[in-house]
Amino acid sequence: QVQLVESGGGLVQPGGSLRLSCAASGRIFSINDMAWYRQVPGKQRELVTIITSGGRIDYADSVKGRFTISRDNAKNTVYLQMNSLKPEDTAVYYCNMVVREITSGPYYNYWGQGTQVTVSS
Repeated sequence: QVQLVESGGGLVQPGGSLRLSCAASGRIFSINDMAWYRQVPGKQRELVTIITSGGRIDYADSVKGRFTISRDNAKNTVYLQMNSLKPEDTAVYYCNMVVREITSGPYYNYWGQGTQVTVSS
């Protein structure tokens, strides 16, 4: 079993910055994609950004130029640096990882518990 633990959420004023972290632990052989999603009440969870094991990165148009995703494979950790935050960035942010637990085994999809980000003056 694999656990994902997020940290770094909170309350910030518009224009401010936050850095989210998500660390995976447990039975891990390798991690393929790492991603961040967000969700507001009454809406579907949406993809914010994703980084592949090969380093390819994609961002939602709404966060391009403001958010930066990175990963530390040695620590099984993914980060999300969020700058120039706007009230519309307010949401619960979830990390997601596609994990292979044993060599040549299948990949499984894991989620963090979610961390609240609130952008308000």
